[in-house]
Amino acid sequence: MTESIAENIHRVQDRIARAAVRSGIRPEEVALLAVTKRVPPNRILEAVEAGVTTFGENYIQEALGKLGSPELKELSLAWHFIGRLQKNKTREAAGNFALIQSVDSLPLAQAIGKRAVTLGIAVDILLEIKLDDSETKFGVAPNETADLVAQAVEIPGIQLCGLMGMPPFTPDSEASRPYFRILRRLFDNLPVANRQTLSMGMSGDFETAIEEGSTLVRIGTSIFGQRL
Repeated sequence: MTESIAENIHRVQDRIARAAVRSGIRPEEVALLAVTKRVPPNRILEAVEAGVTTFGENYIQEALGKLGSPELKELSLAWHFIGRLQKNKTREAAGNFALIQSVDSLPLAQAIGKRAVTLGIAVDILLEIKLDDSETKFGVAPNETADLVAQAVEIPGIQLCGLMGMPPFTPDSEASRPYFRILRRLFDNLPVANRQTLSMGMSGDFETAIEEGSTLVRIGTSIFGQRL
């Protein structure tokens, strides 16, 4: 029998709690972000009914459709943008997301800040660090992180809250551990005010990520199953 979304969430939460205890922290110190790429609003609503309040989207237009859907638009939910964001999409992104996790360049950070100032708001962001050398992956090179941080914290309209990253895909979660350690070291070198969120770990490796210091895990498949 196929397990329900609620059952999947409870299982993920239990695994998060166990990993947190192993790491010497309280389970509530690790946030669960349910990734809803290609998940319809009615299934997202099932996750809401199971207690999830924070969701992550990869594509602007898909996300805006869900935010405005009859099932979800009246609910008090936090939406994060976690996909590749192009500068020409910052108009739609700024103001619609509680956190933009995938800021990968100074021009993008400046574009978000400019839009935020126009709206009279401050937008929370994470810098995405490139842990995978593949040409199809994006992010700030680890050795360029400190320079970008120094520039980003001076941009009006944005608040740098931490870092995000994704190791190269592997079925072996232990193979991700060295990459998580790189990201954790970079995070620890941030100014104290900017060390709020370390977003690392997905369905295949989130327990390892928590052991290495993650404060937010991005879980899609383990909650909603495989998507087409």
